[in-house]
Amino acid sequence: MDKKADPKRVKDIIKILTKVIPDTTIALKFSCPLELLIATILSAQCTDVRVNEVTATLFKKYRSANDYAQADLSVLEQDIRPTGFYRNKAKSIQKCCQELVGRFGGEVPKTLEEMVTLPGVGRKTANVILGNAFGIPGIVVDTHVHRVSQRIGLTKKDDPVKIEFDLMEIVPKEEWTHLSNLLIWHGRRTCVARKPLCHFCVIRKLCDYGSKGSHALKGLASR
Repeated sequence: MDKKADPKRVKDIIKILTKVIPDTTIALKFSCPLELLIATILSAQCTDVRVNEVTATLFKKYRSANDYAQADLSVLEQDIRPTGFYRNKAKSIQKCCQELVGRFGGEVPKTLEEMVTLPGVGRKTANVILGNAFGIPGIVVDTHVHRVSQRIGLTKKDDPVKIEFDLMEIVPKEEWTHLSNLLIWHGRRTCVARKPLCHFCVIRKLCDYGSKGSHALKGLASR
């Protein structure tokens, strides 16, 4: 059997990571699907910490899709400026909310097919909302899931959509959102971009990259 597709291996990875990362709650703070949608758009090339700082005030000022849709764009730009790329993000948020008001009665739709028709919303954002706001399983391929799934050996693809479909094939559907959040937290804490901390990794033996051994030794030698 292909190592990547071994159900026991995938199950063991989920089990082990769950023990060391028991709380896989998404880092973005929200109280409804709309807030998570806005926060996810703002999170592009911005830290979750900074987004949460901005939305703490933003969500008190804008309470509905209609509020964003009718907002003065220049004011909205300044309200989200600390997240970076604020002009493009403000346009995306306003256009997205105008579509929500015009086509969905101001409510965030509950299907990926409908959600990706919204301005500024791709499959990654849609799956974030589906899994974390609606409890509908979805694979979120952000920069961490992209990197970690490749290193572990769960996929050899580089295109995010192809990675998503590879993971959908080998991960039980009920674990899609859970595994996504596990890999995101693991990528932030251990399997970091520049130098993964293989010598600390709890799934090293189940990882293609870490199990080669030389990476861990180099990591120890550099300490």
